[in-house]
Amino acid sequence: MKAFLISGDRSGSGKTSITLAIAAALAKRCTVQTFKVGMDYIDPSYLTGVTGRPCRNLDSFVMNRDEMTAVFNHACIGADIAIIEGVRGLYEGADSIADIGSTASIAKHFHVPIILVIDARSITRSAAALLYGFMKFDPDVQIVGVILNNVRGEKHIRKATEAIRHYCNIPVIGAIPRVDNLDLTMRHLGLVPFEEGLKDQPFLDRVSSIVEMICSHLDIDALLSLSREMKSSLHIPDLFASVEQHHRERIAVARDEAFNFYYADLFSLIEARGYNIVYFSPIHGVLPDADGYILGGGYPEYYGRELADNQSMMEDIRTAAKDERPILAECGGLMYLCREIDVLQDFSGLSAGTSFKMADVLPARCTIPKKRVVTYVSGKTTPNFPFAEKPLPVKGHAFHYSTVHPDKGSTFGYELDRGFGIDATHDGMVLNKVVGSYTHIHPVPSRNLLYSFLSACLSDSSI
Repeated sequence: MKAFLISGDRSGSGKTSITLAIAAALAKRCTVQTFKVGMDYIDPSYLTGVTGRPCRNLDSFVMNRDEMTAVFNHACIGADIAIIEGVRGLYEGADSIADIGSTASIAKHFHVPIILVIDARSITRSAAALLYGFMKFDPDVQIVGVILNNVRGEKHIRKATEAIRHYCNIPVIGAIPRVDNLDLTMRHLGLVPFEEGLKDQPFLDRVSSIVEMICSHLDIDALLSLSREMKSSLHIPDLFASVEQHHRERIAVARDEAFNFYYADLFSLIEARGYNIVYFSPIHGVLPDADGYILGGGYPEYYGRELADNQSMMEDIRTAAKDERPILAECGGLMYLCREIDVLQDFSGLSAGTSFKMADVLPARCTIPKKRVVTYVSGKTTPNFPFAEKPLPVKGHAFHYSTVHPDKGSTFGYELDRGFGIDATHDGMVLNKVVGSYTHIHPVPSRNLLYSFLSACLSDSSI
């Protein structure tokens, strides 16, 4: 199996579009497994879409080394090529000195070579100086090739390429021209999720045009020659191995245009524990009969009217909560369980004064917008957490522009030592067996929390 990593010199360098194009091109030749560094749902949705295999996340802040290795080996079973997309710039991470949480830390852990995307807009010789600094900053990081982005004309390409070869002795394997009005569609949390755009032909045509344009300016064969040969994964790691006991219990997961922020490892771990997963749409469908419910993140604010129109869905969710069916909701799912979502100011296509009635499960109101919250989150469960008596680790991230205002006397299931939840130190609003948080837990480092939820979903005859 071949493996390589695509990183950028900074956020906005173009690495996401370039990685998307490379993954799409190679998926036509062989089986491609993609990974995304950091806590992100949206970029992985595109890589999943063009390869047909779930993209997995790797994060050295949230996961330990054994967990990252298990995720990588599990995902690579049956793959011919592994492509890792970095996050932000190559060396950005959770700390100013150590490289924890950075793309560089992932490259070093897996010993994979790096193709660096340089935003070469208006620079030529300086591109070589920038690359030289990246190479010398950490001698354990192996940069083997460069893709220049946002170039203008053959003269620009020639000067930058000659300088890089002369000073850095690194091949330039691609030079992507600056093309106006050919970017992936954006929104306040980043790209529009791929799943949301699947029903929009202009969206799909735009993705295809971007892939075609980028691939026409890349040397894919040169890229493959720079990749590393790794031993193929043949066995399922213990972390993802199936337990002997298989349950009849069903876990219903909300999945549609409004709710689609899920880590692929969540589904792998649920199924490995012997549970059955069924999907439902809070916009279009009916609530399936299930033993537990998961409502992930997404954009309920953009589908507020459609969600509010499905009154029978909301009534059934309220009934499930009153019947003490376990419900785990994150971010967009938390917003959906509030009484209403109120838009206080014009924001990202939402008009001030707009209000959407929501499921009214949790005693809280949600408002938009607020100052952006984007942070790693860590902490532990509290005695209020309904699925476990002992404290369990909570590790994940938060990324949102909304605020949840709980009623007085509300209780919380998470106590945070890093990040920001519903308030500065608490998250995981609790009502009976309902837990709603802004924190998107990663299911691998927080697997004991997930397992406690699954255990609460067992019927008496299964215990």
